[in-house]
Amino acid sequence: MRQQALLRRSPLTADELGITASAVLTALRPWASGPVAAYASQAAEPGTRPLLTALDEVLLPVLLADGDLDWARYEGELVPGLRGTCEPPGPRLGRDAVADCGLVVVPALAVDRFGTRLGRGGGSYDRALVRATGWVVAALHPGELVEHLEPEPHDVPVHAVVVPGRGVVRLRPHPLDGVGEKPGGMDP
Repeated sequence: MRQQALLRRSPLTADELGITASAVLTALRPWASGPVAAYASQAAEPGTRPLLTALDEVLLPVLLADGDLDWARYEGELVPGLRGTCEPPGPRLGRDAVADCGLVVVPALAVDRFGTRLGRGGGSYDRALVRATGWVVAALHPGELVEHLEPEPHDVPVHAVVVPGRGVVRLRPHPLDGVGEKPGGMDP
């Protein structure tokens, strides 16, 4: 499935990638209050660069040798990280820094209607998401919200996805539903 998903992304044009990046910014910017955990998009991943530059406080992942994620503040600069990733060069904030973020934007190759996320297969985000307390939203290109994926025992589901033309699509409740305010645009 991962190979098929990557092959579907390979012919995406710069215009199509730009549409997705714009949709991610438009849909998620209103949710951003306080620190936001996100990812620095690469190649044909759903674009996050406009979102990163528009927000006041963004934490980006730093891949660790054990496959888990540490976090660092994004301040406009990225340097090469492990396994072809890009990361901020600043001080590391610790693996638990993601718990302080009200919004966590994650990459995905596909997500199903139950929130099961198909990632790259390393499990790094699943390790990190067990520590997340905020809304977890996957950014997708059109056609990547699918009917069903077979979850694995370690999979941590997402609460919502953002897809061009559809905006934010809520997939499952957050444990804090009904406590305080929900992020804007989260009506089912």
